[in-house]
Amino acid sequence: MTSDLDGRTALVTGGAGGIGLACVRALAAAGAKVHVADVDAARAEAAATEVGGWAHVADLTDPSAVDTLPAEVDILVNNAGIQHVAPLQDFPPAEFARIQALMVTAPFLLIRRTLPSMYARGWGRIVNMSSVHGLRASPYKAAYVAAKHGLEGLSKVAALEGAEHGVTSNCVNPGYVRTPLVDGQIDAQAAEHAIPREDVVAEVLLRRAAIKKLIEPDDVASLVVWLCSPRAGHVTGASIPLDGGWTAS
Repeated sequence: MTSDLDGRTALVTGGAGGIGLACVRALAAAGAKVHVADVDAARAEAAATEVGGWAHVADLTDPSAVDTLPAEVDILVNNAGIQHVAPLQDFPPAEFARIQALMVTAPFLLIRRTLPSMYARGWGRIVNMSSVHGLRASPYKAAYVAAKHGLEGLSKVAALEGAEHGVTSNCVNPGYVRTPLVDGQIDAQAAEHAIPREDVVAEVLLRRAAIKKLIEPDDVASLVVWLCSPRAGHVTGASIPLDGGWTAS
């Protein structure tokens, strides 16, 4: 797959770490030149330098930050996201609004910004990093679940409108992925419940999954690159679970 994306340009939000960084590396390995957008300036610069791309510092909870990112791209990966866990009656309204701004409004604005250049070229790929929580709900994650469900609908509208212009739009729906954020959750749960880390993974995080193993970021990135490849030209409006069988149960 090392030359599938020669001559293509990609923009990855939240591209300085975790799944986003894996996507940056995989897209670059497939031949694309990559814009790395992240709120962390040093890490964005390091990621861009590693792959010979460009770094952009952007806090996408601020809608005006979208205007600082490139519009002329072939591939848009909407990956930036955050989490907040609290019961509904205690969930801070400001935090709910911030999560919607980052994970629904920013993807909308970025799709709106990049579609004209994709339409002009007659080719484009939009990949929205959703979640198993775009298809299922969990308690205490009202903002995250609402945002991912909203992203699912946005992605399908983009697929329907973009089809005649050669643009596809799809969601990738991972379960728990081995990232620093998840590792921190494992340590916290292990301490709280006084159980080993491996028991947290199997009995807490992956309780509803058939495969009791965390997903690797590179596996998610491989699916993203495939969706951007010529072989995926007829895949659009889809939501592809990468969840160890969570949504099968």
